[in-house]
Amino acid sequence: MTTNATSTAPGTRLRLDPTKCSGHGLCAELLGEHIALDEWGYPIIAERDIPAPLLADARRAVTDCPALALRLEGAARR
Repeated sequence: MTTNATSTAPGTRLRLDPTKCSGHGLCAELLGEHIALDEWGYPIIAERDIPAPLLADARRAVTDCPALALRLEGAARR
């Protein structure tokens, strides 16, 4: 079975709790393909499923967030 580099993890999205976020920007460093920073350094999360090759990076962004403001939602949370 071959994998498609552009395949996604169906239904898996990154969510942000803006009340917890303090704008460290670490998430954008770890997952820049999916997270941009606004002019004040707060994350803007792409509203699309996370591509399968980026799931490990997404999990790391969630676990390394200093404010615990990120979570994975959907099928590949584990």
